[in-house]
Amino acid sequence: MTERFTLVPASYVYLLREGEGGTEVLLQLRQGTPYMDGHWAAAAAGHVERGETAYDAARREAVEELGITDVDLAFAFTMQRSQHADAIDERVDWFFTARSWTGEPRVVEPEKAAEVRWWPLDALPEPTVPHEAHALAHLFSGVGYLTFGWDATPA
Repeated sequence: MTERFTLVPASYVYLLREGEGGTEVLLQLRQGTPYMDGHWAAAAAGHVERGETAYDAARREAVEELGITDVDLAFAFTMQRSQHADAIDERVDWFFTARSWTGEPRVVEPEKAAEVRWWPLDALPEPTVPHEAHALAHLFSGVGYLTFGWDATPA
């Protein structure tokens, strides 16, 4: 019998606004974490906890990481990803966008993020977390399901 893998769920929130050069996204610079330190990532993201929906997790992360509430979430797509290593490396991620919220986004957890900054979607900073760069490249594609981590990633 094949050993079943553990699926780790997470929610991501991309805050969007219109800037002088087009649509901008708010990203955080990760610091002090065991995952992707020094990389730019969604300003709010994290694991979905037991008993929580992906939407609830996205709203919770927006409060915990950015100090904002009343986030008007729009579902963008789901991504299945793998690193083909340990069983824990199988993931499913729900990506949301928001163009309105209450409060001014700021770094609430300085032990995990050095700063937040707006970036044009067509000029993302380097380095960006690889699967998130893939997600942001497909943000307005209308594709509901993305994969990442297989040799032939279809979308």
